[in-house]
Amino acid sequence: MANCIIAQSGGPTSVINASVVGLVKANKEHKLYDKVFGGINGIEGILSEKLIDLTNASEEELEIFKFTPSSGLGSCRYKLRSYETDEEEYKRLIEICTRNDIKSFFYIGGNDSMDTIAKL
Repeated sequence: MANCIIAQSGGPTSVINASVVGLVKANKEHKLYDKVFGGINGIEGILSEKLIDLTNASEEELEIFKFTPSSGLGSCRYKLRSYETDEEEYKRLIEICTRNDIKSFFYIGGNDSMDTIAKL
């Protein structure tokens, strides 16, 4: 198996924290990943290696997180430059994911977040 990472960006919505909880709980049930990492402050935090291990969060912690106002992992409005403009950010992300054996990347947010995913 390998690991995954989940992060949040953009404005908080009513489901942004519940989505994180859903992934962590689904992984506890189905054991798809050895570890579920959370990226603090979205892609910007991941680029700074601000990762936390959510794998063993208790049910109580997950319930509190689910109903926490705003973005529980922290958000950002950072936009990746295009690969042609700045390939260093992409190389750094690959290095961080490789070092942490991260094979899947989940990003919760709106249009700009999906732009980040499309670029990755």
